[in-house]
Amino acid sequence: MRFSKMHGLGNDFIVINGFTEQLPEDLGELSRRMCHRSLGIGADGLILLSPSQSDQAAALYQIFNSDGTEAGMCGNGLRCAALFAKRQGIVDENEFSFEILTGLVRPHIIDEKQGIVRVDMDEPRLLPADIPAKFTGSRVVSAPLEALARKFDVTLVSMGNPHCVVFVDDVANYPVEKIGPVIETHEAFPARTNVEFIQLLSDEKIKMRVWERSCGETNACGSGACAATVASILNGYTKKKVEVQLRYGSLEVEWMEDGHIYMTGPATLVAEGEYLDQI
Repeated sequence: MRFSKMHGLGNDFIVINGFTEQLPEDLGELSRRMCHRSLGIGADGLILLSPSQSDQAAALYQIFNSDGTEAGMCGNGLRCAALFAKRQGIVDENEFSFEILTGLVRPHIIDEKQGIVRVDMDEPRLLPADIPAKFTGSRVVSAPLEALARKFDVTLVSMGNPHCVVFVDDVANYPVEKIGPVIETHEAFPARTNVEFIQLLSDEKIKMRVWERSCGETNACGSGACAATVASILNGYTKKKVEVQLRYGSLEVEWMEDGHIYMTGPATLVAEGEYLDQI
């Protein structure tokens, strides 16, 4: 099976062309084996592009976490998949649509040579039922959450997947590995949640670390950067266009007048090869 190894600011993926490769029935097991850091290729997730049933989509985009669970959305993965689709000849244009679990998303390749891709991430969802989360009201902004015998002020956003945003003073030294998994699996989140820890640098710049559900701490999270931007705006901390600093670079995220979130950043091809392990 031919594969490409790609990353978006250190958030790494194995990408497979489902138009040309024969895929096994159990895609979750395929992801667990390929993404294993010691026994496989190693990655945060597995991305598959295959024929879509929608006449509006160039391909069906599926992403599986390294533990084999399917994810609904991944912004970094979408940028990688868009660049992969263009270079593999799945699409001819620089702007097109993918079918995902929650509908359609529209990536736009700004600079193919440099790997810069902009993605229309659609509108953020703020109703607790849409997160999903066991909170009341029409939105959850700086609301108390009890965990580890202390109170966290959380802001909740869905970008097609759940996000819980926590603002901190010093994100570099924050115990993400201790607090992240506790909030991820908190009873308030029936489908678990991604957790973003955000330090405000200015009204146009924030710094982020992220604990991703099913993956642990990752170097970057595109949908998390979008959720963090929305949370920063809702709390009145930033303007509507924000630079989100991550471990290996930055994303530009903007909440536009049409209500959609637009994320711009790099996608990088690391390697191509043939996977030999068979399921």
